[in-house]
Amino acid sequence: MLEPTVTYQDKIESEEELRAIIGYPSELVKRKVITYVDNHCKEFISRSPFVVVSTSDERGLCDVSPRGDMPGFVLVLDEKHIVIPERPGNKRSDTLRNILANPYAGLLFLIPGLGETLRVNGKASLVKDDQLLERMAVKGKKPLLGICVEVEECFIHCAKSIIRSGLWKPEAWIDKTSLPNASKILAEHVKLPGMNEEQIKNSLDDDYKTELY
Repeated sequence: MLEPTVTYQDKIESEEELRAIIGYPSELVKRKVITYVDNHCKEFISRSPFVVVSTSDERGLCDVSPRGDMPGFVLVLDEKHIVIPERPGNKRSDTLRNILANPYAGLLFLIPGLGETLRVNGKASLVKDDQLLERMAVKGKKPLLGICVEVEECFIHCAKSIIRSGLWKPEAWIDKTSLPNASKILAEHVKLPGMNEEQIKNSLDDDYKTELY
C-alpha cells in the first residue's frame, strides 16, 4: 500500500472563493434546466444505450454505477417518470441499497458519437410491477426490478468534456494491447486461494455470454 501523502494545502472553503475563480453561469446556462421530460429529452433518452447512475447512502457516501442496453432501454412513462431496468449483475446492489436509504439519484445519459449529454436528477424508488417489467423484457426475460426516477431536473450538458477526452474518436483510443487487464486486477485484489487470473477471466467470459439478461 502506498504511503499517504498530502500534496495540497490551499483549499477553497467557500462559494465566494470558488466564484472568484470560475465566475458565474450565463443566462443560457441558468435557464436551461427544466423540471420534466419534454419531447427533446424523451428523444435523447430513446437513442441512449448507456446511463450512469449516481446515488449516496444515508451518510452521504457516494457511488456511481453504469447501466447499459440497446438504445431506448430506459422507459419514459410520462413527463415526470422514467424507469431503468435492473438486469442481472454481481449482486453487490450498491445503487439499489443506496436508493432504499437515500432516494435521490443523478443520471447522465450518453449517446455514442454525440458530445452533449443529458443530465436528469430526481427521487428514485425500486419498483416490481409485473406489467411494467414486462415492457422492458429482452429475449423473453424481464428485468429483476426497475429503478423509477421521479424527475425534478432535466438539462443538456455541453460537449467540452467529451471533446477534451476524445472519447468518441477511435484515433484517440489507447491501443488494445496496453489496456488494463480486469482479470489480473481482480486476481490481485481478491487474493482468493485457488482463484488465479486465468480462472477469473474464464468466469468473466462465461458470465458475459450467459448472464446478460
